[in-house]
Amino acid sequence: KPDGSQIIIAAGLRVLVYDAADGAIIHPLKGHKDIVYCVAYAKDGLWSPEQKSVNKHKVSSKITCCGWTNDGQYLALGMMNGVVSIRNKNGEEKVKIERPGGSSSPIWSIAWNPSKDEHNDILAVADWGQKLSFYQLSGKQIGKDRTLTYDPCCISYFSKGEYIVMGGSDKQASLYTKDGVRLGTIGEQNAWVWTCRVKPDSNFVVLGCQDGTIACYQLIFSTVHGLYKDRYAYRDSMTDVIVQHLITEQKVRIKCRELVKKIAIYRNRLAIQLPEKILIYELYSDDSADMHYRIKEKISRKFECNLLVVCSQHIILCQEKRLQCLSFTSVREKEWVMESLIRYIKVIGGPPGREGLLVGLKNGAILKIFVDNPFPITLLKLSTSVRCLDMSASRNKLAVVDEHNTLLVYDINSKELLFQEPNANSVAWNTQCEDMLCFSGNGYLNIKASNFPVHQQKMQGFMVGYNGSKIFCLHAYSMSAVEVPQSAPMYQYLERKMFKEAYQIACLGVTDSDWRDLATEALEGLDFDTAKKAFIRIRDLRYLELINSIEERKKRGENDNELFLADVYAYQGKFHEAAKLYKRTGHESRALSMYTDLRMFDYAKEFVGATDPKSSRILMTKQADWAKSSKEPRAAAEMYLSAGEHLKAIDIIGEHGWADMLIDIARKLDKAEREPLAKCALHFKRLKHHGYASETYSKMGDLKALVHLHVETRHWEEAFSLVEKHPQFKNDVFVPYAQWLAENDRFEEAQKAFHKAGLQNEAVKVLEQLTHNAVVENRFNDAGYYYWMLSMQCLDIARGGQKDEMLKKFERFQHLAELYHVYRSIQRYTDEPFSSHMPETLFNICRFLLNNLTKDIPPGISKVNTLYALAKQSRKLGAFKLARYCYEKLQELHIPSRFQECIELGSLTIRSKPFHDSESMMCYRCSTNNPLLNSLGSVCINCRQPFIYSASSYEVLPLVQFYLEEGIGDEEALSLIDLEVPDRDQKESQSLKLNDGFDDADEDPFTAKMSFEQGGSNFVPVKVSRSVLRSMSRRDVLIKRWPRPLKWEYFRSLLPDVSITMCPTCFKMFHSEDYELLVLQHNCCPYCRRPIDEPN
Repeated sequence: KPDGSQIIIAAGLRVLVYDAADGAIIHPLKGHKDIVYCVAYAKDGLWSPEQKSVNKHKVSSKITCCGWTNDGQYLALGMMNGVVSIRNKNGEEKVKIERPGGSSSPIWSIAWNPSKDEHNDILAVADWGQKLSFYQLSGKQIGKDRTLTYDPCCISYFSKGEYIVMGGSDKQASLYTKDGVRLGTIGEQNAWVWTCRVKPDSNFVVLGCQDGTIACYQLIFSTVHGLYKDRYAYRDSMTDVIVQHLITEQKVRIKCRELVKKIAIYRNRLAIQLPEKILIYELYSDDSADMHYRIKEKISRKFECNLLVVCSQHIILCQEKRLQCLSFTSVREKEWVMESLIRYIKVIGGPPGREGLLVGLKNGAILKIFVDNPFPITLLKLSTSVRCLDMSASRNKLAVVDEHNTLLVYDINSKELLFQEPNANSVAWNTQCEDMLCFSGNGYLNIKASNFPVHQQKMQGFMVGYNGSKIFCLHAYSMSAVEVPQSAPMYQYLERKMFKEAYQIACLGVTDSDWRDLATEALEGLDFDTAKKAFIRIRDLRYLELINSIEERKKRGENDNELFLADVYAYQGKFHEAAKLYKRTGHESRALSMYTDLRMFDYAKEFVGATDPKSSRILMTKQADWAKSSKEPRAAAEMYLSAGEHLKAIDIIGEHGWADMLIDIARKLDKAEREPLAKCALHFKRLKHHGYASETYSKMGDLKALVHLHVETRHWEEAFSLVEKHPQFKNDVFVPYAQWLAENDRFEEAQKAFHKAGLQNEAVKVLEQLTHNAVVENRFNDAGYYYWMLSMQCLDIARGGQKDEMLKKFERFQHLAELYHVYRSIQRYTDEPFSSHMPETLFNICRFLLNNLTKDIPPGISKVNTLYALAKQSRKLGAFKLARYCYEKLQELHIPSRFQECIELGSLTIRSKPFHDSESMMCYRCSTNNPLLNSLGSVCINCRQPFIYSASSYEVLPLVQFYLEEGIGDEEALSLIDLEVPDRDQKESQSLKLNDGFDDADEDPFTAKMSFEQGGSNFVPVKVSRSVLRSMSRRDVLIKRWPRPLKWEYFRSLLPDVSITMCPTCFKMFHSEDYELLVLQHNCCPYCRRPIDEPN
C-alpha cells in the first residue's frame, strides 16, 4: 500500500493482505477462480469504477510485466519475445525496444525510476539474457548493459529512486545503485525469489519466494567517514565520496562506481577502500583551501579490517588486536599486536613517514605508536575501556572519554589527573589554544578553559573537532562547523584580571562587544598594552588616542595612576567619578572644562559655586555657544542676550528668520548702538520684512539706507514721498526707477522718469532707441508718437540752453512725426487686406505725404507704396491725370515683384481714361484752384500761403495763419480778441455762400489784410493790428500756445460753421466730429496720445 501500512500478496487463487508492522494477516480475499500472477495498488485511479468498457489491444507476444510512467501518460510492456513496447494512454505504440537476445531473453521485469529529480523518465529492464539495462522514454539506452549472474525475476526501486532491489534464480535479493552497480546481498533464501518490494519512504524490503516464503528485511546504511582538522570525507549513495571543507563550505564529489567500505583522510591524503582495492588520492597543491584530488596510488588487494588510517606514506589497517602498516605499494612494513581489542585510533601528526598514532584499547591502555618504530609506548593505563582520545596542541595533556562517559584529562609528563567531567561522549582540544578543550554529551556542548568551570550550551549531535572558534559537529549524516564565540572563557579570565590570557582567548573569535569589554577592563586595570591591542581590533580611535596620550605622558615622567584613571573615566562617561578623582589629584580646572565641554552647566555651576562672577559669565557664554552648536538656536539666542552678546544673538535670530524676536531686540536697543541695529536691518532686508527694516533705519536716522531700501524693494511710492521731503535723493530714486521701468518694457514711463531725474540725455537716448525700434519693426504709429515726444524733449532742453540747435531738431522731429503718423495708413493699406479709411481720406493722405517728402526720404517710408496707393485712389475718384502721373513716376522706381503686374496693368489701362482731374484744391486765402500734386509742397501756387490740414482726414481746413504786428504781446492779443461775436457776422454767416465772404473788403478788416500783390514769388504773411484783433470773434480764432522759446501761433477760421477742434497738447487740428470719434475709440488724442481725462 502506498502509505506502507499493508502488504498485498498474490498466492495461488488467493489475494492476502498482511500488516506490514508485525506480519499478521488482515484479509484473505477469495474472489478469483484462477491463479493470480500479480497485484498492484492504485496510486491515482486512472481507471475508475464507473467506466464500464475497457479498451483492449492485441500484442504480438505474451506480456510478462508492465508499468506506468510517474505522470501516468505512458505504459511500458515487457514481452516474452524480448521486446519492450511503450504505449500512450490510448494503447498506441510510441516506442519499441528490441533486446539483442530476442525470444531467448524474455523481459521478465521492468520498473520506472520514481525519482522526481531526474530530468527524463528512466526505465529499468531486466531480461533472462541475464542483463540489466536502462532506457529513456524515447527508447534511447542509458549506459551499457549490466551483466548479471542469474535470471532476474523481479526488480523494484526505492521510493526516491536512489537504489534498486533485484532477485531471481540465485535465491537471494541484492541491492544495486540506480546505475546498476551491485552493492551487496540483502538476504538469502532456499528458493527462487519471484517478487520483491520496498516499503514506501523507508528502508524495509519484502521478498516473496517460490516455496511460499515471505521475508521482510530492514536495511541499515552505516556512516562511513573520516575527519582531519577542517576536512571531512563521507560516503554518499554508497559509491561516491564527498570531501567537505568545513571552513569554506566547499564540497567535492569523487565517483568510485563501487561500494565504498572505508574512508581515511590525513593532511593532503585521502584513502578509499573498495571491495577489491584501496585508492589513495592526494591534493593537487599545498593550498589550505584546495579541493582538487588526484589518484596517487592503487593497492589492488582485498583487505578485511575494522579501521583504516592513512599517513603521508603509509596506510594502517586495524583488525581487532592487530595493527598492520603498509606502504602505498602494498608492502607490509610493520605489524603490532596489542594485548586487547583496539577501540580508538588517531593520527596525531609528525614528520612524513614518521607520524605518531594514538591508540586506545578495550582494557583501558593508551599507547603511542610511531610508524617507523616497532615498539609501542604506553602513555596511561585506565581501569575502563577507551571511547575517545585527543592530545593537546603542545603534546602536554591528554583527554580521554571512557565507556562510563566520563572525561578525564591527564598531564602526559607527570601522569597526574588534572580534572574530570561527567556526561561526555566525545572530546577535542582546541588546535590553536593549549588550555581550551570542548566535549559533547547529553545534547550539550561544553567548553572548558584552564581550570575554570565548564561553560555549557545546547547542541545536537557529536562534537568531533575544535579549531579556533569553530566546533565541528556531526549530526545524523551531516557535518557542520558551528561558530562558537569564546566569550565565556574570556570573561572567566577577565574576572581574575588575567588580561593577557583573556586576549589570547579573544583572538580565537569573540564578538565586537566582547572585544570592547576586554579593552575597557584592561584599560581600567591600567594594562594599556592589552587595551591598545583590543581597541585596535574594534578600530576605536578615540580610546586609542587616549592610550597614546597616556603613554606619551608616561614617557615624560608622569606616573599619577589616579589621574590616568580619571581621564579613562571621563572617556567612558563616568563623569562624576572622574571629577572626584580630578579634585583628589588637585586638577579642578580639568573637571570644570570637562563639565563645560559636556554642556553639564548645572554641575559646572555647582563645582564653581557662587564665588566667582567672572567664571559664571564665561560659563553663560559657553552655554550659549553650546546651545548654538547643538541645534538649539532659540535657547542660544536667549542666553547670548542675557550675557549681553547682542551681535551673536542677532546673527542666530537672523539666520533662522525669527522676525518677531528680531524686531523686539531692535526696539529695545538704544539708537546709538548702530552696529547691532544695522545688522537687524540687514536681516530684515534679507527676510523681505520691508516694514521692520524701514522702522529700524528710521530709528537710526539713516535716510540714505532707507531710500536704498525702498528702491531695492521696489516700493516706489514710499521712495517718491521721501524724495519730496528730501530732494537731495532725487537721483537715487528716479534713475533706478527709470532703469526698472526700462527693464520691464515700460519705456515711455522710463523716459519720463529720466526726464524727472534731470537726465535729459538718457531721456533722449531712450526715446531715440524706441523710435528706431518702432521704425525697424514697421510700427509707424509708435514712430510718429516717439518723434513727437522727442521734439517736445528738444523743446524742453532748448529752454535750458543750446537753443538754436534744439529748435532745429524740434522742427525736424515735428516734421518726421507727422510723416510717420501719415505713412502708417498707407502701409496698412498696402500690406493688409482691408482698409479702414475712405478712398478720399487715403487720397488726401497720399497727396499730403508726397507734397511733404523732400529729397531724403526718412527710413521705413516707401515712395513706391505711396505712389501705388495714390494711383489706385486717384483712379477710383476720377483724378485720371494724377493717376497717370503716379504710374509714370512708378516706372522710374524699383518696384517689388508683388506690385509689378498690378502696376503694369494699371499704367496700360489708365491710358484709356481722359487726361484730366475731376477736381482740384482751392486756397482759402486767394481762392486759387491748386493742382492735386504740387512741386512747391503744401503751399498755394499763387499766394504761397501754407495749407492747414486736418490731422485725421487730411482735408485742407478753412484756416489762415496770421501774425501779430510788432509790439503786440501774446497776453495783450488774447485780451483784444473779443469774446462776444459781432452782430453783423451773425447775419452774414447765415446768408453767405462759400466764396461770398471774401468779396466785401470793407466789412471784415481781416479780409482786407489777406490781400497781396499778384505774381510775386515770395510769401507775404497776414499781419494784424490791434483794431483787427478787436474785430475778431474768440470763437473763430485758434491759438497754438507753444511753450517758450517758441512763439504762439494764431489761426483764423474763414468758415465759422465748420467746427474745428485743436488738441491742447500737440496743437493738431481736426474736424470736431472726427476728433470726437477718434477720442472715443482710443480714449486719447490720436496723435500725441494725451488721455482725455488729463487736465490741459
